[in-house]
Amino acid sequence: MIKTLLIAPIRFYQYVLSPWVGRSCRFTPTCSQYAIEAIEIHGALKGLWLATRRIARCQPWCAGGYDPVPEPRHPHRHP
Repeated sequence: MIKTLLIAPIRFYQYVLSPWVGRSCRFTPTCSQYAIEAIEIHGALKGLWLATRRIARCQPWCAGGYDPVPEPRHPHRHP
């Protein structure tokens, strides 16, 4: 439930605002897609932390490039 509430405004940005702003992210995947993946993989708190760190790095003095969401340290085991 919390993940859905956090991802909804990001999706709104992707589909409504991003086409007007234009592509300006220096990273692949984009910062908005990275945020969604981070929240889905790591949960709300750690996902938001990772997304915030990523957005802070998305500035003119950063080279950018390929920067995927890190894998969880302790993968969830499903029986």
